[in-house]
Amino acid sequence: MSSNAARGADLTPVLRPAPLQAGDMVRLVSPGSPPHRDDVLQTQRTLQTWGLEVTLGDNVLNKFGYLAGTDTERLNDLNHALRDPSVRAIMATRGGKGSYRIAEQLDFAAARADPKFLVGFSDITVLHMSLWKHSRVVGLHGALYVDETTGDIPRLRSESLRAALMSEGPTVIASRQDEPTSQLTTTGTARGPLLGGNLDMIATGAGWALPDLRGAIVFIEAVDLYLGQVDRQLTMLRNAGHFDGIAGIAVGQFTKFNTSKGITITALLRDHLSRFDVPILGGLPLGHGDRPETVPLGGMAVLDAQAGALVVE
Repeated sequence: MSSNAARGADLTPVLRPAPLQAGDMVRLVSPGSPPHRDDVLQTQRTLQTWGLEVTLGDNVLNKFGYLAGTDTERLNDLNHALRDPSVRAIMATRGGKGSYRIAEQLDFAAARADPKFLVGFSDITVLHMSLWKHSRVVGLHGALYVDETTGDIPRLRSESLRAALMSEGPTVIASRQDEPTSQLTTTGTARGPLLGGNLDMIATGAGWALPDLRGAIVFIEAVDLYLGQVDRQLTMLRNAGHFDGIAGIAVGQFTKFNTSKGITITALLRDHLSRFDVPILGGLPLGHGDRPETVPLGGMAVLDAQAGALVVE
């Protein structure tokens, strides 16, 4: 497989927020499902040890059924953070469900006028996609979520996010051989903006929040879906042309999947992804699995399948 250069149709400049420094303010918001209060406070304490000031959105601990407050409450917290010049990064307390209900109502003009990192993954993917589509602002696919078994924030997750949030250098994500999706790795290199995230949200955003992926390295990960759901999502995205002209595919963690009458998630992914004839790098520790790392979304990336590395500027 040969290299593919980025050739997206939109030439609007990409905006990468400035790295945070000690004393900068981070705002915690809950765009999706309600978080646990103790987890929010632990995230706040961890960020404060980095020298950052941390404030909470007015509705961050609200609960409205399976949502962290009404749509208006969740949207207000997010837009207030986008408009507040003292806020230098916005961090989602968790994913879950609900971000897709407000993704088209973000203040995109404010996001472009004052670029700041949005940090989150899973359900937050739809917000990343919408912000990229309308504002071309780089976000961070990552989190400081507390491990349910230990009650602590894993050290690698903390260090990876801190580096992505507060350093100037590129982000290097190495493939892990113990990740099942490493079996999908092919050959070749690709260059383009890294776009995507949670596959369920990519499919949910198709036709309204999903940006043009031509020339992009598409990143996908998923958790706790039926194989048939993944099959339907990839079939729709492929047949609708959403993956036409992509430069490469970065495959993260596909966790909590069961074999279905001999079909594995890896075999299902290979069946779909091999049809695009682009370099594929699997085994990336990005998603809902063990020791996930943080990666910028929207930044220019180089995928090197032979070297087993994804490098994002």
